[in-house]
Parts: sequence; C-alpha cells; structure tokens
Amino acid sequence: MTFDPSLMKSLCLLRLSAIGDVCHAVAMVQAIQRRYPDLAVTWVIGKVEYQLLKHLPGIEFVIFDKSQGFKAYGQLCRALKGRHFDVLLHMQVALRATIASLMIPAKVRIGFDRARAKEGQWLVTNERVEAMATPHVLEGFMGFARKLGVTELPPSWDMHIPAADEVFAKELVADGEKVLAICAAASKAERNWLPERYAAVADYAVSKGYRVLLCGGPAQLEKDLAAAIEANCSSKLTNLVGKTSLIQLLALLKRVSLVIAPDTGPAHMAVTQGTPVIGLYAHSNPGRTGPYFSRELTVSVYDQVIAEQYPNQQIPWGTRAKGDTLMEKIEVADVCRMFDRATDVATQEV
Repeated sequence: MTFDPSLMKSLCLLRLSAIGDVCHAVAMVQAIQRRYPDLAVTWVIGKVEYQLLKHLPGIEFVIFDKSQGFKAYGQLCRALKGRHFDVLLHMQVALRATIASLMIPAKVRIGFDRARAKEGQWLVTNERVEAMATPHVLEGFMGFARKLGVTELPPSWDMHIPAADEVFAKELVADGEKVLAICAAASKAERNWLPERYAAVADYAVSKGYRVLLCGGPAQLEKDLAAAIEANCSSKLTNLVGKTSLIQLLALLKRVSLVIAPDTGPAHMAVTQGTPVIGLYAHSNPGRTGPYFSRELTVSVYDQVIAEQYPNQQIPWGTRAKGDTLMEKIEVADVCRMFDRATDVATQEV
C-alpha cells in the first residue's frame, strides 16, 4: 500500500451488524488503538449493536438505523457532512453497507480480498486485505489491522461495563457461585436446539451443583423457547430472557461459570469476557464462526451434515449447511460430556 498508516489521523470503521461480528471487530479496532493511541476513530454501526458497544473508550459512534430504509442513507450523509477520513475500513459484505460506504468520504478505502468482497464491495474500495484460506471471522477481521501495520494481533477486549451493570450482575450471580447460562436462541429458528434437550442438559447441570440461568433478548421467539425449556425441565431455572439490556447480559456472562449457546451473538459476547462457551453447531462451520477461545468445546455435527449434503466435494470454507432439522442431530449425551469436560478444566484451573 502506498499510503503510510503511521501518517493517518482519522479512521472510519463500517461494520453495522451483527452482535457476534461487532464483538470480533472490537478486538480488531482495539488492536489498532494500541498501535495508534492518538488516532481518531469513528464507527458506523447498527442501532442495536450500538447498545452493546456505546461505552467503548476512544470511539465516536454514528448510528445507521436500517429500519429507516432509504432515509438511513440520508441520515448518515448528514451526520458525516463536511467530514473526511484518512482511512475507511469497509468490513461488511452486504449491499446496504456498500451503499452506505458511498456516504463516507475517505482517501484510502480498504475492503476484503477479492474472494470475500461480495455484494459490490470491491467496486467501492481501493485497497484489499490479504487473502486467507480458512480464517475464523475474527482472524479475517484482524487482517484489517495487519493492513494498517499492526503486528500485535492476539485478540483481547476492553468492553467497558458500567459500574451499575456490574452491580446488577453481581446481585444475580454471587462471587464463586457455580452458574451455567443457557443462551438458547439464535437469530434464525433453524439454528436453535430442541427445548427438551436444553432442559435435559439444564437438569444435568443442576445435578452437578450448578444454578442455571436462561438468557436472551425480548423477541417472542426467544421468550417462547425459554418457556418451553422451563416446561420440560424438572429443576427450577432462573429465566432472564427479555429482562436484561445487552450491557447487563454482558455483565452476567462475565460472572457465570459456563455458557451453552448455538451460533448466536451472546456466545461471542461471553468470549470477550473470558467465559468458556459450549457452542452447538450444525449449519455453520465452527472453525469459522465458533466461540473463538472455546472452539475445542464445540459440539458440532457440521462436518457430518456437509459430508451428507456435498458428498466427495470440495466446498468453500464458509459454506452453510441447509435444513430445518439439522440441530436434531446434536445429542444430549454429547453436550453433557462436553459440560463435564469444560467444568473439569475450570476446576483444575482454580
């Protein structure tokens, strides 16, 4: 790149969604901030995702509210009127993000490598990150930091949880208490495990001396799934679904002992807090989207499903398996065995 990153004074990051992906992006942008502490950083972000990250130090946020439709582009243009950035990191492959990037004046516009620069992204960038064959999403994001001369790339997070939210979580999870959090719902119902199987694992955890929290957002699908888990469970659970903000959920995930979740945002939120996660995977490749520091704890049937759907074929790294009942292939016994493995490791570390 002809541009010298050490000369940049301002940087704009475009990553609108989703919760897991913005968690990965935080590790990337904070690596850049450690390398360039005086750099002015602006992040164009989705409305929901902002609620999780709004307390991050040293970052100006500009909200892009996709629910506003075409009005959102005008709002973004007005918000950035008269601004000009040295560098734009275009980190979202989606047509709405490609269009939104046109509202962001920047000299150097960095996007993904050609293989990943879909939805027209390659048309609105003039630099690319290095291609990677089989990256985790987080590693792919770190390519943007590497492009800017950052060499210290091991991911770490300062999510900056306010004191009031820390107190809220401490009132629910006492110091030293053994607590399992089940974040049962993904953004698509097909990625959800069966409620009776979640219930069976919850009962198993209780038999091992753990208290079980059900955590999640306010969507009706999430509330219904939590109610179904409770109805199938012999033990008493603490149902917090729809009763916490994103920041409060983050504070809770920091204090619990272990998280069980499908491919969903809270799994990656837990990673930012150093909490082990048992990920349940069937549709997406856990090597690409699994909880970054807990991939060895993943219970996955992805390879089996892909072998069935694409026999004797070489498929792209990010290929998703298709089907509404794939999660049924994950057995309770396998998750309980992983629970034992995770809790045994935690006990040894203590």
